[in-house]
Amino acid sequence: MIYYENLFDANSKFFREFREKFEQVINSGWFILGNEVKNFENEFASYHNVKNCIGVASGLDALTLSLSASSIPENSEVIVPSNTYIATILSILHAKLKPVLVEPDIRTYNINPAKIEEKISASTKAIMVVHLYGKSCDMDPIAELCKKYNLILIEDCAQSHGAKYKGKLTGTFGDFGAFSFYPTKNLGALGDAGAVITNNDIYSDRLRKLRNYGSSKKYYNELIGYNSRLDEIQAALLSIKLKYLDQINTHKRKLAKIYSDNLKDDFIKPAIDDNYFDVYHIYNIRHPKRDKLKEYLLKHEIMTEIHYPVPPHKQKALEGILSGEYPIAEEIHNTTLSLPCSFGHSYDDIYRVVEVINKF
Repeated sequence: MIYYENLFDANSKFFREFREKFEQVINSGWFILGNEVKNFENEFASYHNVKNCIGVASGLDALTLSLSASSIPENSEVIVPSNTYIATILSILHAKLKPVLVEPDIRTYNINPAKIEEKISASTKAIMVVHLYGKSCDMDPIAELCKKYNLILIEDCAQSHGAKYKGKLTGTFGDFGAFSFYPTKNLGALGDAGAVITNNDIYSDRLRKLRNYGSSKKYYNELIGYNSRLDEIQAALLSIKLKYLDQINTHKRKLAKIYSDNLKDDFIKPAIDDNYFDVYHIYNIRHPKRDKLKEYLLKHEIMTEIHYPVPPHKQKALEGILSGEYPIAEEIHNTTLSLPCSFGHSYDDIYRVVEVINKF
């Protein structure tokens, strides 16, 4: 069986270092907001060449706290892609703001810059872009719109660790870069974890307070805060894996190239452009008979995933909140299929998938 993702295989290279570091953290007796968190925050900020990194409990919290730290007035509008994962929408709602959906580019699956301006109103205060599947959004025109309309720019980098647009890392274009370290991410923890990067010291200060009950001094609370702290153990393990992030991304890019070079044109493959350095958190294809293709591959002992089967505006939880028709998002959600492409997969695994899928 070729699994879609085997986290044991993907992490086995790091187990010796994990065990040594785990013992160090246990012996330290300090488990919340200690040196391991500070070290990881400094390392992750340095990796992105930004001033500040704030570790939080999850990717969802990274987005929600970014919106809270920006002090956007309640009920303001935030532009967001119509085909994103629901966490992006939830962060806007948790911050008491209104999501405004914009259709993606059918070629890249990222928000279509040409469709953003028509959705900007007097109530619009931010754009939240999502670098889906490990491909950066088209950031130049988006940054221009933010400047033109004085909008906050938040980057959802949950799937784009190390991805670049014109040589510049995702997360470094906007006011906030929000990351998830969910275990399946290119930089994945052994549990939930997240972080925000920013060059704005005022935002950084607010984020540090917000994640810790609104406090910078124990028992003295300045803001209505959250309990959203990256813990010492996850931070320590992430510091280890961060050293290997470029190696992880290189491996996934090589696996993706095998697919792109060898899959038949029956399958719509990810777009490739010299302006984009893609890290393939997900290698997705599209096919009109997606469900039958998924069943066929499973019969041949190849597991796949669907990211994502239901678009946000069709989710029961968002009934009455999101309205309108989004045919491009629906087409993507109805036809997309994610193929095995992880640090735990070998080249032979991917050639086997290609061999089987090309016979469909």
